[in-house]
Amino acid sequence: MSVILWWLVTVVLVAGHSASARVVELDWEVEYTFWWPDCKEGIVMAINGQFPGPTIDAFAGDIVIIHLKNKLSTEGVVIHWHGIRQNGTPWSDGAAGVTQCPINPGETFTYNFTVDKPGTHFYHGHYGMQRSAGLYGMMIVRSPQERLRYDGEFNLLLSDWWHQSTHSQELALSSSPMRWIGEPQSLLINGRGQFNCSQAAYLSNEGKRQCTFKENDQCAPETLRVAPNKVYRLRIASTTALASLNLAVEGHKLEVVEADGNYVAPFTVDDIDIYSGETYSVLLRTHSFSTKKHFISVGVRGRKPNTTQALTVLSYIDAHESARPSLPPLVTPRWDDYNRSKDFSNKFFAAKGYPPPPEKSDEQLFLLNTQNLLDGYTKWAINNVSLSLTSTPYLGSIRYGLNPLSYLKSPAKEFVESYDITKPPVNPATTKSSGIYKFPLGIVVDVILQNANVLKGKNSEIHPWHLHGHDFWVLGYGDGKFRPGVDEKSYNLKNPPLRNTVALYPFGWTALRFVTDNPGVWFFHCHIEPHLHMGMGVVFAEGVDRIAKMDIPDEVLGCGLTRKWLMNRGRH
Repeated sequence: MSVILWWLVTVVLVAGHSASARVVELDWEVEYTFWWPDCKEGIVMAINGQFPGPTIDAFAGDIVIIHLKNKLSTEGVVIHWHGIRQNGTPWSDGAAGVTQCPINPGETFTYNFTVDKPGTHFYHGHYGMQRSAGLYGMMIVRSPQERLRYDGEFNLLLSDWWHQSTHSQELALSSSPMRWIGEPQSLLINGRGQFNCSQAAYLSNEGKRQCTFKENDQCAPETLRVAPNKVYRLRIASTTALASLNLAVEGHKLEVVEADGNYVAPFTVDDIDIYSGETYSVLLRTHSFSTKKHFISVGVRGRKPNTTQALTVLSYIDAHESARPSLPPLVTPRWDDYNRSKDFSNKFFAAKGYPPPPEKSDEQLFLLNTQNLLDGYTKWAINNVSLSLTSTPYLGSIRYGLNPLSYLKSPAKEFVESYDITKPPVNPATTKSSGIYKFPLGIVVDVILQNANVLKGKNSEIHPWHLHGHDFWVLGYGDGKFRPGVDEKSYNLKNPPLRNTVALYPFGWTALRFVTDNPGVWFFHCHIEPHLHMGMGVVFAEGVDRIAKMDIPDEVLGCGLTRKWLMNRGRH
């Protein structure tokens, strides 16, 4: 099946539901509130007084309308609908400075878009470091013709938590010298974790304090209650700001069936790695006995952990309320066992019925990930350019022809061939730019992400890269420096998985391919919050001629040069 035909089939299936499509309309208010995410009081960014925010539950083809009121007193806000492609509504993507202006304090903005395909998704703040402040929630899009068979489901939204405020973190990361924010104090499952105590202390000799909870404690874990001999779907999403994670259920296997809203060829594992921005569905089959409890554990991978596991409990229906699991939680695999991580990534193949990628690409983009200095400030850079968004959203600048030279001048599409990725940069100086990569509609683009050593010492970090507005095929991974003309021969062109987020491993490369079939301006960035804050991203403009003809709502662009342009036109 060709790529175009497959997309048409997808559209027809959604259209078949659209005759009875619902309108999911919600009124949301965003404001700070006191909360106890990890049994220590802090301040979270809540929606309608909830943390995490309300779960959106819709069917593919439904129209989702969110009236978002900003009740923050001193800062703007936006929300990105992670995994939703926003075909025809790029201004609802929710990326401040790229597709819209931040919503000012006291103002209300309406997001209006169609959820075009089923899957496990989530939403989160995309302005400053508001995701780290707790602005996130699950978004489930169901299929009217679900291919999976199961008896029940649970949502597991994973996040990390600092006791230091996000405003303090932003200042620390933007200081000279940079003050690193350190590892998170806690990991959270559905917004609940425990700091300085453990639910499993009674099974350990490590001297940790046993957690005790009162009724309605905000940090008390949510128990997953199951019946014997059943199949449950666990919908898992990671909205972490920093941590790469591993999830396991003691005494149970996990069958991976979905990744980033796309079905995959099923495979069974003892545990899963999940990076920031990724989502999965796994099927868990319960045993025949009905009186036991088991720990679900989430631990740190990819960074030397200084954060204890997050735990919750899988409880069979006849287990006594006061009973505890008899076995300890599974130990999280060693944080720097990257071969294990790569082995997990290489298990993913597209499910039957998904099209293979086009055999060849029309353009190749090589993106070198480095840590650099800009006038004494630590930055992350791509091809030696640290991204600096302007006050005028790209979508508006292109729509109204403002600053075309500075916005449409692309940064370098490849890096210096002699660059040694195994050592700190010889010349650490970088530049900043708001430039974008411009692509015509209907072409095939390969992106080769290349990792490298950091600014000092011998180290290379994991970077999960997320593309807005698209799914892409993950063609392959490799160690060391990508070799043009050689490593392409290792690409999987038969059944690579479709994803919207992919890991770039230390000192290695990741290759992906996508089709420019969605007119708009789309963020492509590392999903680690501090890295993006420090410039680790690029922007793709697709179909500039189409953007210039779009009927973009005025309220999207009420800032910067677009605001002045609209006022001069007498439209405000």
